Amino acid sequence: MYEQEKIKPYGGEGDKGKLVEEMFDNIAPTYDTLNHRLSWDIDKGWRKKAIRQLAPYKPKRILDIATGTGDFAILSAQMLQPSQLIGADISEGMMNIGREKVDKMKLNHIISFQKEDCLNLTFEDESFDAITAAFGIRNFQDLDKGLKEMCRVLKKGGHLSIVELSQPVSFPMHQLFKIYSHTILPLYGKLISKDQSAYNYLTATIEAFPQGETMVEVLKKAGFTEAKFKRLTFGICTMYFATK
Repeated sequence: MYEQEKIKPYGGEGDKGKLVEEMFDNIAPTYDTLNHRLSWDIDKGWRKKAIRQLAPYKPKRILDIATGTGDFAILSAQMLQPSQLIGADISEGMMNIGREKVDKMKLNHIISFQKEDCLNLTFEDESFDAITAAFGIRNFQDLDKGLKEMCRVLKKGGHLSIVELSQPVSFPMHQLFKIYSHTILPLYGKLISKDQSAYNYLTATIEAFPQGETMVEVLKKAGFTEAKFKRLTFGICTMYFATK
């Protein structure tokens, strides 16, 4: 078990998957606003970099895991122009906001949303050319199982592109990020979303999640033949790219 799997929202009483679903349903109305403000909109650039990793392969059928409010799915549809993109998430509250955005942008013919347990996906083996995930896999109750499922539904030779928040390792960013994530982030989260515990939880998962070389080995253990990583913005975010 990885450390972040032990961390649960709302005091940790009960099944982590259910608690995570409840938490994201609760913060869904303010999630986009907080996400962009807390990262000074840098998160948009991180997403673009992760999507560009897939561009040379021209994937036609894409699965966006832990899609949330659909920002990554929408950007992928615009940049990669697949024939189909499915956004999968455990939180209907988050996806409902995503559905509204997709409808407003008239992308319904490409993007659809589906409630899924990411540890037990309902899709058949080798269903997708590419899989994406932005800022979501650190919430998995079982990281190994979730990644194995992603590998299972990915076609042979297909690609996985992940962008995930991480803890900087170098001075002084390590110290500055710790101060920011333990004070400003939960306080601002409480002011905007009225749910400070959610942002305390999210900070804890960033610190506990396997990073860099360790995460590359986790990906290989899940069945991916090749995996690499690149730290972005002084290590606040890490981008992973893996091939089945």
